[in-house]
Amino acid sequence: MATPKVNSEGQKELDKAQQKFDDFEAEVKAKTPDALGNLPVMEVDQQTKLSTREINKTDGIYLKPKRTISCKEKFNEAHRKDYEFSNERVRFIAENYEIVGDSIHIWTRSFPGLPAEEWEVPANRVVIGPRYLAEQIARKSYTRLKMDDSKRTGEGDGTTFYGQIVAEQKVQRLGARPAAGFNQRKTEFL
Repeated sequence: MATPKVNSEGQKELDKAQQKFDDFEAEVKAKTPDALGNLPVMEVDQQTKLSTREINKTDGIYLKPKRTISCKEKFNEAHRKDYEFSNERVRFIAENYEIVGDSIHIWTRSFPGLPAEEWEVPANRVVIGPRYLAEQIARKSYTRLKMDDSKRTGEGDGTTFYGQIVAEQKVQRLGARPAAGFNQRKTEFL
């Protein structure tokens, strides 16, 4: 599309608007996952009020996938050791911080060539499941964005515009923390 012909005053306004647009685009591109990963994580209280003795006494609920969907890909045997490590059973306590006490419904597919699995994990109880499930639950978070009205973004036609997108903090949506492992040994799955 051809640019319209405008007088010099109009061209200056168009150049200002283009500069503002370019600055905004650069700001949005600066919000990369790497930059957002360094945000402080909002602290949340543990929901599970079980003592260590109660956790050690509890056998735990063995989890099995609720449903699986097969895959046509072949499993790459070069990743066999990683798969065996991530498939080890660990004891953990899953917590739902968004809807307190509600069970967690999640899909996993840990490696290409393996079936996708649907899990229903009870919250605030000791459960025994594969390490990849606990790791995936522990990674569930989102970034809270807000408009910062104190920063001036530009002027135009005698008005001043305020507001800039600012990443405020990272909010943990779901959590999984290790419980005492088999034979009373501590397991670290993260």
